[in-house]
Amino acid sequence: MQRVTEPMLLEGPMHRDNRGYFRRLYGVDFPGAFFKEGPKQVNLSQNVLKGTVRGMHFQHPPEMETKIVSCISGRIFDVLVDIRETSPTYLKWTAYELDEDSGRALVVPEGFAHGFQTLTDDVKIVYFHDHAYVGDLAGRLNPLDPVLAIDWPLAVSEISEADAQAPMLAV
Repeated sequence: MQRVTEPMLLEGPMHRDNRGYFRRLYGVDFPGAFFKEGPKQVNLSQNVLKGTVRGMHFQHPPEMETKIVSCISGRIFDVLVDIRETSPTYLKWTAYELDEDSGRALVVPEGFAHGFQTLTDDVKIVYFHDHAYVGDLAGRLNPLDPVLAIDWPLAVSEISEADAQAPMLAV
């Protein structure tokens, strides 16, 4: 198994015909086989309104997680923030557009906070995690923090109280 230390886009084939399409969301033969023992948790996120922001979420050690994120309905602006204190890109963000038609998925390695903004109404996202959620180890960065300066493409239409109230970073 290859340990992924940087974000990676997976571009799998979409098999289309008159019925629609077939797309594999995860396979042990994916490059790197990201999960040593397979996914420990699979989550589905449904988002009603365009402009919804979720994030920036991560887990602290010893349950830091790698996840694969795939948009199965609609389109998202998917954002990662490097939270590895020794990294040259510490607290820098990068973004990828994911949608239902591209067949692309994003590998989010441990050491990155993850969040997204919906670019369309009625968005569904599937997440595969290599660790189960542990509430006491859950962390979050405020997605509207000016220190991070994430350039969300749309005005924020919806955000959870927990995400909006996440502490700001010291300047």
